Amino acid sequence: MNSWRAAAACQEVDPDLFFPIGVGSPALAQAEEAKEVCRRCPVRQQCLRSAMTQTQQPAGVWGGLTEAERRDLRRRSGRRAATRR
Repeated sequence: MNSWRAAAACQEVDPDLFFPIGVGSPALAQAEEAKEVCRRCPVRQQCLRSAMTQTQQPAGVWGGLTEAERRDLRRRSGRRAATRR
């Protein structure tokens, strides 16, 4: 287990909060609530980095980003890398 996880703000929160089901208003509100926990987290960057590179989390809110936001970030990062070549 990664040592940064012990300092994560989500340790005291129901894990289901970070996995909204659906795309409607309730799911969006739940994702925003999860992101609020992430905003106050001291290890947010480590969590996001892990979700994007090590574990490649396909679902849920990790490091303050939803799966769609992480997918967009990967796409943008890929385009930037391609233009540098």
